[in-house]
Amino acid sequence: MAVIVSYLFDIAARATKIPSVLMLLLTGIALKQAAEYTGLALPLPAVTLQLLGIVGLIMIVLEESLHLKILPGKGSVIRRAFAAAAVMLVGQAVAIAGLLQWYLGPGVPFQTCLLNAVPLAVVSSAVAIPSVATLGGEKQEFIVYESTFSDILGIMFFNFVAQDNFAQGVSALTFARDLLAVLVVSVLATAILAFLLDRIRHHVKFILILAFLVLIYSLAKKLHLSSLLVVLVFGVIVRNAELFLRGPLRRWFDPGRLQEELHQLQSITGEGAFLIRTFFFLLFGFSISLAGILNGPLLLQGVGIVAVLTLLRYLYLRYVARTSLVPEVFIAPKGLITVLLFYSIPPRHLIGEVSENILFVVILLTGVLMLIGLQLPGKKEEPRALAEY
Repeated sequence: MAVIVSYLFDIAARATKIPSVLMLLLTGIALKQAAEYTGLALPLPAVTLQLLGIVGLIMIVLEESLHLKILPGKGSVIRRAFAAAAVMLVGQAVAIAGLLQWYLGPGVPFQTCLLNAVPLAVVSSAVAIPSVATLGGEKQEFIVYESTFSDILGIMFFNFVAQDNFAQGVSALTFARDLLAVLVVSVLATAILAFLLDRIRHHVKFILILAFLVLIYSLAKKLHLSSLLVVLVFGVIVRNAELFLRGPLRRWFDPGRLQEELHQLQSITGEGAFLIRTFFFLLFGFSISLAGILNGPLLLQGVGIVAVLTLLRYLYLRYVARTSLVPEVFIAPKGLITVLLFYSIPPRHLIGEVSENILFVVILLTGVLMLIGLQLPGKKEEPRALAEY
């Protein structure tokens, strides 16, 4: 039933431009209210959301990376998207951390405030990418790249801030070492997975590939590496096999055969991402207490945080990037990655004032802003399928 409802929400989203994620969240809240009204006790362990979120994030990033065709002339869009993701992530996180420290007082370390601010600064690709499917053209490309880069850089920045030696010189060295390590792991993991994809002839193939990808992701995460980069590199290389596999590599890999397998892999990851996204946002909405979010001070805090995030995004796009503002300035939703990073905060750095309720308010408000942005008339572009770039 949930899958059917989510599918109908997707159809409605294309017609109304109301993000399906918002519909799923509100449906989850409605189900929670119905359960409380009927006296049903349905406990939801936090680990359930974490597991769904991790697998969902892997599937969503893999789904989109398998559609990222590298073509001449796309370098400018990629560079602009990377710069926007990096600058706004750091700038917004520092600004929100300063706001938290001002509100909580000097007794709370800046590292703790920054660690709680990073999840609120990351743009969620799980929400942004499906919501801009009808935009087409360079606007869609920019948002897809920016949100994907924001997810990856957000995890790396979060791990950097979470280090015990944060704010010391050795912390930057550790970060550089981890970045180099994850690049090496990404290349090696991609070689292994591409070899399996190319050579396995058993009828059960793609589930095995996905299982290996989740295993490699988990091992990299245990080593505190930005394991999402492994997923991105694998997807991009498989999608652009003829570009990367040259010379002696063609003796081990057949780019033509990889392209034959690509369509089925895209189909499986697309449907898997849809399924997991459906249950994640339904359950996250179900985990929220309506009485908890209908709180004056909490709503004001959420509005303040979103106002700061939106103002900084406007200033960057208007005066630094000098790019179009509609709908880009409105499309910076929070979602799956925000919740995952929040649940990853070490207990000693948790702040009582920053809770699941604040996360929900920020996710809801940024979703509403995205809805407004998608409704506003912008410069029209020729529609183009995502798979063509």
